Amino acid sequence: MGNVLLILFGTLAVAAFGIITGLVFLGVDRILVARMQARIGPPWQQPFFDFFKLMSKENVIPRNSIPWLFNLAPLLALASSIVLLLYLPIGSFPALLAAHGDLILIVYLLIVPALAMVVGGFASSSPYATIGAQREMVTMISYELPLATIAVAYAWKLGQAGVAHPFALSSITANPIWGLVGPVGLAGAVLLLLVLIVVTPGELSRIPFDTPEAETELAGGLLVEYSGRNFALFYLALGVKSIVMAALVVALFFPWNVSDFIALPTVAARIADLAFWLLKIEVVIFFAASLIRISLARLRINHVVSLYWKYLGAVGFLALALLMIDGMIA
Repeated sequence: MGNVLLILFGTLAVAAFGIITGLVFLGVDRILVARMQARIGPPWQQPFFDFFKLMSKENVIPRNSIPWLFNLAPLLALASSIVLLLYLPIGSFPALLAAHGDLILIVYLLIVPALAMVVGGFASSSPYATIGAQREMVTMISYELPLATIAVAYAWKLGQAGVAHPFALSSITANPIWGLVGPVGLAGAVLLLLVLIVVTPGELSRIPFDTPEAETELAGGLLVEYSGRNFALFYLALGVKSIVMAALVVALFFPWNVSDFIALPTVAARIADLAFWLLKIEVVIFFAASLIRISLARLRINHVVSLYWKYLGAVGFLALALLMIDGMIA
């Protein structure tokens, strides 16, 4: 009973933390992008203003839609994003569901928020949303290959190094890949990091991989018919999933905490580790979303497929090969 209550209250705490932090980082992202484009930009609280404004608006449901599916999609997107956060460590706090999942489960769960958007797009019966949903499905299929390659390569290296349960995220965070490789393997690990950085904006449908929305082509794409509370929930899901993707990068490649290097009292260590984790999250979001967003224009859907399947897929397999070679010569 006590364990059930711990998971219940822990889930509520993680959900509140993920939503608030996601909105804050969406605001910081907008400020950084504005500054890099020589604009003033909105205040960091703007995502909160947007959310509350959307919650006060009328929730319009298209006449030809499937209402129950149309309304379920944003709830599913937000809930699945929060569930993902339950499997990832936050600072020095272990993942709430660390004992119940691993890297493979996280890779599969990452599909659910995007799939919810696809379902919502099809359920709206809008031609623009239908095209956007089709593009979202193509994009999902495209980035799954490099994402799966990262998981397999990382787990193979941990297994080769004799680490028990190489797919478990607790094993991964306790054994950073940088300490397990030589010079050849180091090159492979860097390539894996670069692949995950490029996969991140695709997972978040950010520029240049925002072809499912493409306002200039599809008037908003798969979310064109959403408004009010439903659109607000999709907005929250985007914020939480941004934290999830950045937390995944941190867990795989930068799992260190301040308390690993400096002896601190327990409470001070928790606070310092959480602050350092938030700093790492912001750095990852900046390089994986903000910087890419202002550097490139939107790609065509066929270019997105080519980039992920051909080029990033090849880079992922090269990284795996380098890690295997490193294991043979070590």
